[in-house]
Formats: sequence, structure tokens, C-alpha cells
Amino acid sequence: MSGAVLHEAAGEPTLAAPVSQACTAAQFAEPDYARWADAIREPARTHRKQWEFVYILRVLESRGLLRPGVRALGFGVGFDPLTAVLAAHGVEVTATDLAPEAAAAGAWIKTSQHAPDLQALNDRGICDPDLFAANVRHEPVDMRAIPGHLRDYDLVFSSCAFEHLGTLKAGEDFVIAALDCLKPGGLAVHTTEHNLNDTWRTRRRGATVLYRRRDLQRIFDRAAAKGFGATVNWSRGAGAVDRHVDLPPYSDDGHVKLLFRGYEMTSFGLVLGR
Repeated sequence: MSGAVLHEAAGEPTLAAPVSQACTAAQFAEPDYARWADAIREPARTHRKQWEFVYILRVLESRGLLRPGVRALGFGVGFDPLTAVLAAHGVEVTATDLAPEAAAAGAWIKTSQHAPDLQALNDRGICDPDLFAANVRHEPVDMRAIPGHLRDYDLVFSSCAFEHLGTLKAGEDFVIAALDCLKPGGLAVHTTEHNLNDTWRTRRRGATVLYRRRDLQRIFDRAAAKGFGATVNWSRGAGAVDRHVDLPPYSDDGHVKLLFRGYEMTSFGLVLGR
């Protein structure tokens, strides 16, 4: 790619035509939402974490990337259902996560966010076991040091992973480094934690960091310098649920915006490439 630019979209974001966008309440009412929630074997609910899976799958579907012959590289896959859904559509997936000893040191195993083996990635029975075995391989990877042999993929993806790399800069550097894993014309799709209060204050380091608009803008700018364009919709939504801020202990429904360590936040999806 060359001459990549950042386009800004108007109106509320949709799943019908997904771009880089925040989780907003109206997206949960779209027919695509219930369809993909069913595909990951979950009842549809208004919850931003479920939205992240649905959003990534809708982006891939809208770009024609859920088909045999596509090669995908997933980072920090944990127990998420995306690998199994991709494999069920014939996509060849390299699913990566921290090595067990590193995951244990970072408390990922203790908090059940680290899959112990390959079969755990299909524990919902989403994909036929033989097709899953044929299409998926698992490899330990530290997202802060991506191995050089992971190259020539059609897409790279992660769901709520790069904000756990210790600092804002580490997560940003990962997103940019992962672009080198793509073949020309490839696509990167990630979700992360978005601080809606775009002031100088945010969680810059720790187990979970929060990306403000200015931090996300820096990622888009760095990606554009490498030839990866993006369209972004900065809307926060205009519905009653969008104006509600969930407080601890968080609910299982109506959970779009929340207060975390004093910051109002939600999930945000990034699409870099086509």
C-alpha cells in the first residue's frame, strides 16, 4: 500500500459497515449481532466483551476473509472463540499466546485467561474436530517480541489483548510490529480498552492500560506511515444505554460503558489495511 490516509466517518457506527469504532448500544440491535453471537455459542446480550468478538467477525466477514485459503494469525487468543469460528469457515489459523510459564508469572492462568492446549480453543464445539485439527496450530508467542518467521498472513487479530502488555507504548508498538506479519493487501483487526475522557490523565502503565483518542490516533498515524489506511468513527453513541456508566460489581447486560479505576471507558475496535 502507499499513500495511506485516515478517513473519519460521520454518524453512529454500525456492524453493517464496520470500521474502526467504539462499542455503542445501537450495534447490539442489528441483526448481524444476534447472528454472530449465536455463532460463538453465546446468547446475545448487551455486553462490550461479547461485542468485541462479534465486531471482529463482522469486520472479517465484510472484507470477505471468512473463507478457505485465508491465513490468519491470532495474538493473545486465550479461551476466545474466534479461532474456532475462523477454522469452521476454512481459515488456516496460527493461534498464539504466552508460553505457560510466562502466563503463570503474569497471572493469566490463575485468572483463566490462558488456554492450556490447542483443544481448549474449541471447547464450545464450534468447529468440527477434524477440520479444527487440520486448520489450526498453536504457538507460544510474546506479543512484545514477535518471531520473524510469522509472516505472509492475510490477517492478524487480537481481542482485548494489547492493553495488557504493561504500558501504552508497548501495546502501540505491538500493533505496528504485527503489521509486518501481513502480506501486501493484508488486514489487521484488534480490540482494546478505550478511555473516553480524552484528557492528559489515563492508565499509562500496569496490568491494564487505557487508550485515549489521542493514543489511538498515534497508532493510526504510525500505521499510515507504514502504508496501512483506516476509516475511524469516533462516535460514542447517542442512546440511553450509551449514557449509562456501569459501576462495580459490573452487570452481565447493559454493560457498554463502565467506570474503571476512576475512568469512563468502553471497548474500541481498530481496522488497519483495506
